[in-house]
Amino acid sequence: MAHNIIKSLFLLLVLLNLVSNCAHAAPQVPCFFIFGDSLADNGNNNNLVTAAKANYRPYGIDFPDGTTGRFTNGRTTVDMIGELLGFNQSIPPFATARGRDILVGVNYASGAAGIRDESGRQLGDRISLNEQLLNHAATINRLIQLLGTGKEATNYLNKCLFYVSLGSNDYLNNYFMPSYYTTSRIYTQDQYAKILIDQYSLQIRVGFRVIDTGCCPARSDGQCIQDSTPCQNRNEYVFWDAIHPTEAVNRFTASRSYNASLPSDAYPTDISHLVN
Repeated sequence: MAHNIIKSLFLLLVLLNLVSNCAHAAPQVPCFFIFGDSLADNGNNNNLVTAAKANYRPYGIDFPDGTTGRFTNGRTTVDMIGELLGFNQSIPPFATARGRDILVGVNYASGAAGIRDESGRQLGDRISLNEQLLNHAATINRLIQLLGTGKEATNYLNKCLFYVSLGSNDYLNNYFMPSYYTTSRIYTQDQYAKILIDQYSLQIRVGFRVIDTGCCPARSDGQCIQDSTPCQNRNEYVFWDAIHPTEAVNRFTASRSYNASLPSDAYPTDISHLVN
């Protein structure tokens, strides 16, 4: 009997050790850098003078830390990709990343940002892709200071994963607003629309019942009305507000980006194969 108890205790210690090692396993990449718009913004717009911010309820209603500036009810796609990569905390936004925080990467994403500098200007301040790249240059300088030399910083960055997802605001908050912008007089609608429809039709297919309305009551600009009551069955909705996807859709996008089920999910390879 005593032998069995000792054997059981030994097995328990082995299992606890395995769990501990799994919980503290190193991420698959040392750092993760994110460039994007409101689909990835996790707080960079909070202190900007803009209507494109989500630091109020009901945004974050399903996020452990509550309202943070994420434009959804819970985690974003990049939050989930970070988890799949093995990071135990969210990648910090550039606005608040300090000291050695930047060693795990930085999130530069900004709601209303576009590839073109003028996209989203009718909403107020935003950090365009060009400005996000300037912020990344500042981060590189800080990495050089932390790691000692430019060569060390370059070697470190070469092992990192970079995520870039912009373009919707170049349509929603540029091309489709001819009263503010001239792009629709320069380019045909078909050139823009086909790419959007083909890509988005793939994303909104997999068990979602509500695809034509948002989960929270929305303002005229498409964002949630402050302190409004969102839907209860959030996992069945594609859209959180009138523009941004729910956590359920973000989970699907992150999962298929990380481990593609179809050739159309990720090209030329998915993230799991890329990091290996």
